[in-house]
Amino acid sequence: MIKRFFVYGITGWSMEIIWTGLHSFLTGDMKLQGYTSIWMLFIYGSAVFLEPIHDIIKQWRWQIRGLIWVVIIWGIEYTSGLVLTNILGTAPWFYTGPFAVDNLVRLDYAPAWFVAGLIFERIHEALDIYKIA
Repeated sequence: MIKRFFVYGITGWSMEIIWTGLHSFLTGDMKLQGYTSIWMLFIYGSAVFLEPIHDIIKQWRWQIRGLIWVVIIWGIEYTSGLVLTNILGTAPWFYTGPFAVDNLVRLDYAPAWFVAGLIFERIHEALDIYKIA
């Protein structure tokens, strides 16, 4: 389980660095600087606890699974952000704009979370195929 935790955590880190680097490009920063937080390793790593959900829904249509992942990820994002804000006084992210909910979740990120959830499914399947505990 520890290996899987780190696989999910490092994958999440990598996706976040690419995401923020692409955001740099879109805002005209040609350094394409991406970034993340150490806290995110633990948040993304917690995907290991979602494997039983994937086992239950893996035969469902991918569109339904993607929507389920969006809702679950929003819940995790909101809850972990709230916990970190209460403990540290801040979260690793602070969303603004008309689609931000309490500065902890962005509703317009639904497509990104949809894809991320489906990517994490593929990782889960690969971990099972290669019998990585």
